[in-house]
Amino acid sequence: MPRWKSLSGALFRVLAVWLVSSLTLLVLAALLPDFRLQSAGGDSLTRTAFTAALGAGAFGLLSALVWPLLVRALLLVPALVIGLLVFFLNGSLLLLALGLIPEGRGQAAPETAVIVAAVMSATSSAASGFLAVRNDEAYHRRLVRLAGRRRGRRSLAARGPATPGTVFLQLDGLGHDLLCEAVRGDRPLMKTVARWTGDSHRLTPWRTDWSSQTGASQLALLHGSNEDLPAFRWYEKETRTLVVSNRPTSAAELQRRAIERTGDGGLLAYDGASRGNLFSGGADQVALVMSVAARRGRHNRSRAGYFAYFSDPANATRTAVSFVAEVVREIVQSLRTRFRRELPRVARGGLYPVIRAFATVVERDVVVAAVIGDMIAGRTAVYADLVGYDEVAHHSGPAHRDALQVLRSLDRAIALIARAARHAPRPYRIVLLSDHGQSHGPPFLDRYGLSLGDLVRAGCGLPVPRRAGRTPSGAEAREAARAALGRPEEADGPHPAMTDGPQPEKSDGPQPEKTEGPASSHPLVLASGNLGLVSFPDVPGRITREELDRRHPALLGTLANHPGIGFVLVRSAAHGPVVLGPSGAEHHLDTGHVTGTDPLAPFGAGAAEAVRRTDRFPHTADLMVNSACDPATGAVHAFEEQIGSHGGLGGAQSHPFLLWPVELTPPAPDDGPLTGAEQVHRVLRRWLGEAEGPQLPLGPGADELRREVPPAEGFPSPGPAAQDKPR
Repeated sequence: MPRWKSLSGALFRVLAVWLVSSLTLLVLAALLPDFRLQSAGGDSLTRTAFTAALGAGAFGLLSALVWPLLVRALLLVPALVIGLLVFFLNGSLLLLALGLIPEGRGQAAPETAVIVAAVMSATSSAASGFLAVRNDEAYHRRLVRLAGRRRGRRSLAARGPATPGTVFLQLDGLGHDLLCEAVRGDRPLMKTVARWTGDSHRLTPWRTDWSSQTGASQLALLHGSNEDLPAFRWYEKETRTLVVSNRPTSAAELQRRAIERTGDGGLLAYDGASRGNLFSGGADQVALVMSVAARRGRHNRSRAGYFAYFSDPANATRTAVSFVAEVVREIVQSLRTRFRRELPRVARGGLYPVIRAFATVVERDVVVAAVIGDMIAGRTAVYADLVGYDEVAHHSGPAHRDALQVLRSLDRAIALIARAARHAPRPYRIVLLSDHGQSHGPPFLDRYGLSLGDLVRAGCGLPVPRRAGRTPSGAEAREAARAALGRPEEADGPHPAMTDGPQPEKSDGPQPEKTEGPASSHPLVLASGNLGLVSFPDVPGRITREELDRRHPALLGTLANHPGIGFVLVRSAAHGPVVLGPSGAEHHLDTGHVTGTDPLAPFGAGAAEAVRRTDRFPHTADLMVNSACDPATGAVHAFEEQIGSHGGLGGAQSHPFLLWPVELTPPAPDDGPLTGAEQVHRVLRRWLGEAEGPQLPLGPGADELRREVPPAEGFPSPGPAAQDKPR
């Protein structure tokens, strides 16, 4: 910032606080009988206001000049005594300030002076904190100072380790192509990232698995495996359980399964910290981590990050004001889209403004403060997730101006972290990455007038309701807010249509769409962005194409030939996994044989391998339905109420990015681009090893970590055979 702008900003804040203090004196003089700012004969309002300004100015100067000397002189006095003396010392300073007013206009009784001084100190502090809300320089200094105070709890040498630490910052939902747009031009949207991209860092895309969502990507990034994670939410027949990636009990169970599968503690098991993530990565230091939010007792340290951050009143003031401003901003933006009749558009009322403000302000501020504290403490590896853009893009669109404003604020957060690294006891390398992108397009329901559940009903020959119901968004911020407040997980009771047939014992997600009919015709329909999952709970294992044609002859044709459906995956007893498309098109995954036009062609290279891998998962649904994708625009149709979506194949959602410092070895192997989050995990491991901060598998010690993360209630404890055996 130019020096003139910094000085003018400081002068404005001083004058504003002076004005607030003067008004406070005027109000108190009118309310308190033993306090006056007028001569015995009375004064005009202008003269009284001038007197109040003189008194407020004198009190402010004395507080700034004399108070530090008094505190230094009282260092040996017990803290309790200082606390009691503060009020009397402030009152004395006010009496002295009033005595400096000409002609004796300022007078107050000693006991009244104590009250007036306390109120003035409170109002001036509040005004100063309010004005510092947008002052990143002051905010940065305060965070570094607070983190430095807490550093004494950690036994590090004065200069810290010589080897560099690594900070992984995940910009949730930001695709590679959109990032390129945000750093392009003379006035880029993300100035800090643009500077890095052209100088100290290198940028590359990578390709997600079929399940392009945070649960699948982050579990692999932090724990090295996302096997048997077919979507954001899915149904497990053997336990009659709905699993949802962003629910605390589900996240804990998924993390336990990954640790058992790999025998490894995670990316952060060696001196690491996990901030704002779904999973811990094996870190000992956690805050706002969903997989530990369901724990009870001393093992649940996830919400400690909130208490540590809001214990400072200045932080609380800054975040509270920004929170209110963000709620107002969302309401104004929502009304603007309605008045302009922008399309596509989804409902943004109810609690959404509060949920958005929580994701874009509260979570961001707490995570940034925690990361700065980790760097000041000299930790080896830190992984943090900034979720604000993903939340707004779901409801506004990935490239909408509302979402792009969030990118600008995230760039400022990145700049704060980078500047704080200069004060750390060791050098730090900052790696930026995303877990997936987002694809745009109107929701399936808005585009075609019926939901995926309605389409399944029609294919099964069941009645379709006249008024289609909406599937609520599965964005992560809502569950993060519930966990922060200590609220229990949402549980969906049995649906009336399921009372005569098999019912889930518990549900972690929004109420799934279910069809009516006899017990043998009860498909369960779940949405994961533009990926739909259809399960038949009454059929053990995975239903075959032949059995499905016998029960519901029209279902597969209804789905495959609908213009909003790109392809349907089903298992055939005769041919193995088969991908069905319109007009009788088929792609046999085991043999590669294609009949008609390949239904996977619009989804790009690697689509067949991604679908083939998911087909091997034990908990892949009976039918996996991917919406259509416009190859020219990348538009898809979410089965949830989202404009920007991710979870399946199609468009920008499958192409996140990796931005790494030039001193690290390039991530991409010689044989092609990075494919799958598990491969990216191996790159992150290698980079940690290059800093001589090894992240070694726990080996025999993994048993202890498994015991620390017991199976969540309602989940079995599957052995390796049960996990690896395909259906």
